[in-house]
Amino acid sequence: MKEQAAVFKKTYEDYLAQIAGIDLTALPARLGVRVNGNEVVIPFFGIPHRVSPAGIADPSGDKPNHAICVVLSKYLLMCPDSEPDGDEWAAFQDFKDAAPFADAYRKNVEQAIAISFGGRLDELKQACKILNGGAPEGINLPYDLAMWFVPLPRVPVFLLFNDGDNEFSTQCKVLFEKRAQQFLDMECLAILGMCLTDYLKTAANI
Repeated sequence: MKEQAAVFKKTYEDYLAQIAGIDLTALPARLGVRVNGNEVVIPFFGIPHRVSPAGIADPSGDKPNHAICVVLSKYLLMCPDSEPDGDEWAAFQDFKDAAPFADAYRKNVEQAIAISFGGRLDELKQACKILNGGAPEGINLPYDLAMWFVPLPRVPVFLLFNDGDNEFSTQCKVLFEKRAQQFLDMECLAILGMCLTDYLKTAANI
């Protein structure tokens, strides 16, 4: 545990050092964030987090867990020079560099949601509402539930869920826009999926 904590600490400090070298002026337009002095305010699942060379803090002033710190840091450090193309939705495993994380993503995100909410569609709908999930307008999809969320301003996710019955098992897909890979690497996209899973289960008291 001490070795892991030391690695996390060094990684965190390395990210802060890199963030110190960023030109913050272009970030609001490119990433949908707010800049206040040398501090960047990033909404993570709607909750404002503050990032600066001095550290990363949630609204209570506490440092978020390591995974969230990595995602917020990468979101700033990978900022593309211009708006990327590719707003079509894609499965996680279809991204170029997803293979090392695909099995864990399927198990810890899509299967986890299916197992947790199988036979509990109304509870899933309520959990989505608590997380400010939005239903697609004017699109008729063959799913019991279709909801999109905005973990980060330029990286939405799309939850597709079919509850099981006597013939078919419960199925779940959590998709990203193809251009998501321009804003985050595959590890960070997987973290977003796992955060969504955890937040839905927490909202449903599971």
